[in-house]
Amino acid sequence: MMNSSEPRDVVRRYFEALASGDDEVIRDCWAEDGSCWYGGDLPISGTWQGRDRVINGFLATAFAHLDPDQEIGLRVTNVFGEGDQVLVEWDSWATGKTGRAYHEKNIGAFVVRDGRIVTMREYADTQHWERALVADAS
Repeated sequence: MMNSSEPRDVVRRYFEALASGDDEVIRDCWAEDGSCWYGGDLPISGTWQGRDRVINGFLATAFAHLDPDQEIGLRVTNVFGEGDQVLVEWDSWATGKTGRAYHEKNIGAFVVRDGRIVTMREYADTQHWERALVADAS
């Protein structure tokens, strides 16, 4: 599975790399012109265009809100695939730098072409994200 370019395998590999912190594999999973969209009005919201912006913008901004000295977890609960499209459900948990607990159920819709993620749209409870991870959430 490590070298499979099947869309479901690429997305599973990406999540395994996220969970283990394997930056090289995370980078390898994204197409150079890949894009990521996250809803809401948060520091991570909007469209992040290009692999470097996805990794150094979207992912870095999300992780910057987490306390690195506390457990940061991610568990995929479902993967559905049809052609180049993959839908993933996952649970994620951490402690924010705010000191508040973060427990989220997420859904991501991915498109994979030529063994790389070209688009991801992530859906989650943005109000929970804000309450748990943004310091001035009141």
